[in-house]
Amino acid sequence: MLSIQKIGVVGRTYRHFNRYRQILGVLFKYGFGDLLNRLKIDQYIEAGLQIISKNRRDHVEKTTRAERVRVVFEELGPTFIKLGQIISTRPGLIPSEFIDELSKLQDKVPPFPYAHVKEIIKNELGGDPLEIFHSFDETPLASASIGQVHRARLPDNENVVVKIQRPAIRKQIEIDLEIMLYLATLMENNIEEMAMYRPVRIVEEFANTLAKEIDYTVEATNMERFGRLFQRDPTVYIPKVYRETTTTSVLTMEYIEGIKASEVDKLRQANLNPRLITSRGVNLTLKQVFIYGFFHADPHPGNFFILPGNVIGLIDFGMVGVVDRPTREIFVDLLDSVVHRNAPIAAQALLKLTSYEEEPDIHYLERELSDFMGRHLYKPLKDIEFGKLMQHLLELLFHHKLVLPPDIYLMIKALGTVEGVAKKLAPGFDMVAQIAPFLAKVKIARTYPQRIASDLLGFAGDMNTFVQQFPKDLLDISRLLRRGKFNVQMEHRGLDKYIAAQHQINNRLSFSIIIAALLVGSALIVISDTPPLLYGISLIGIIGFLAAAVMGIWLLVAIFRKGL
Repeated sequence: MLSIQKIGVVGRTYRHFNRYRQILGVLFKYGFGDLLNRLKIDQYIEAGLQIISKNRRDHVEKTTRAERVRVVFEELGPTFIKLGQIISTRPGLIPSEFIDELSKLQDKVPPFPYAHVKEIIKNELGGDPLEIFHSFDETPLASASIGQVHRARLPDNENVVVKIQRPAIRKQIEIDLEIMLYLATLMENNIEEMAMYRPVRIVEEFANTLAKEIDYTVEATNMERFGRLFQRDPTVYIPKVYRETTTTSVLTMEYIEGIKASEVDKLRQANLNPRLITSRGVNLTLKQVFIYGFFHADPHPGNFFILPGNVIGLIDFGMVGVVDRPTREIFVDLLDSVVHRNAPIAAQALLKLTSYEEEPDIHYLERELSDFMGRHLYKPLKDIEFGKLMQHLLELLFHHKLVLPPDIYLMIKALGTVEGVAKKLAPGFDMVAQIAPFLAKVKIARTYPQRIASDLLGFAGDMNTFVQQFPKDLLDISRLLRRGKFNVQMEHRGLDKYIAAQHQINNRLSFSIIIAALLVGSALIVISDTPPLLYGISLIGIIGFLAAAVMGIWLLVAIFRKGL
């Protein structure tokens, strides 16, 4: 697990000063000084950070805010790139234009030297590359922000690829996460419109996700699980994992040589069948989504290799999604109701799938869904673009502040990506027609006797637990009531402005009472000629009047600055 601590102020000096300064400099550079001002960061930053000049930032071209956010993330490196990619999978948290931009984030970076590769392999596997492998190519096949890939051969002449994590990447990620957590805390405390998105929770969830991605044993487990699921499917090939040369920082897997799914001309030259490949590739994804509930969450063309016999080889299992059976069935109900233009059923399915702070107006949601269906579905099914249909549905969810679970969004995104690849390989491909049998299969499966029996057994078990536990809970509550220890916790929402206004009113009233008391008391002291005297007037009374005047001016200034 990653070691992340909240950043505190100790002697007004920040940990990780240089990295913090670099992050702030990039934000200023791309025109986000207004955001930093709203974070009230000047109250916390050590004076040395003030050398970052807001006026020296580079010229910001006429680009959208979403585009500048993407560029900022790319410039700040691996942790921020991964954060952007994760956020782009969370519709309902950010507007669609930011999702589109962050989806474009690229993490291709220059490779690190072979000397570091040797050192990492020696530390992880106990020997130099040529002591562990029969041969090892010093030039990497590819390089990304977290690691890079080299070709190699095992002692038994098996061709493999070895993925090696960048040196010190874990420490860099931990530093960045601590700074992110601190900035997220400032956002939540100082920017009202950001608080509703709970940025601290996003960073904490991101840390958990990233911890899995930088542990290569997790990816190895994903590959083995896919291998077991498709071991009897001759149209799919999953590379083998070599556990004896795999650790958290090194992953060794079988090398497969094929043609990328996007290279249509090469496929035809190799006498492969693009339309058959398309059908098999889409069926592969649909099986993962609707049958197994365990799916490859990044099925872009570079991760599909076409092998001889139109066999599909799948690689890169760092990002996967998991959706349980009840959630899959609700998603099927949603798709089915949308295709059959049943707005009330679609609205109910959406509410079951999503989370929300306040329950939306169900009638308004149904009207919006009816309009959505009218715009998209009154056309031949073959002309419906599933990807665009789902994208517009996500925009509707954002409008109603409905938050879709990350894995459901990854599922939708995976289906949309596969549809895009399919249309390139086989123009005119009908994604809706391909999905229909899987929807029918999921719906029919609910009526199987063994499924009904299983559901009844599950229900009976839940009822048995309830019957046994409920009386105990009632007894516990009655004991607490008798002992006077029964507490009810209440959480207020949406009252922050009202409470702040009440505090402000109370403070002004208190100030006014103190000023009035000073004026009355000082007047009595002056009238009674209480010594010492200055020009025949009580000095204590003069001081009281001056104090009342200063406090009165202070109160007036505060009132005019904050509004009457």
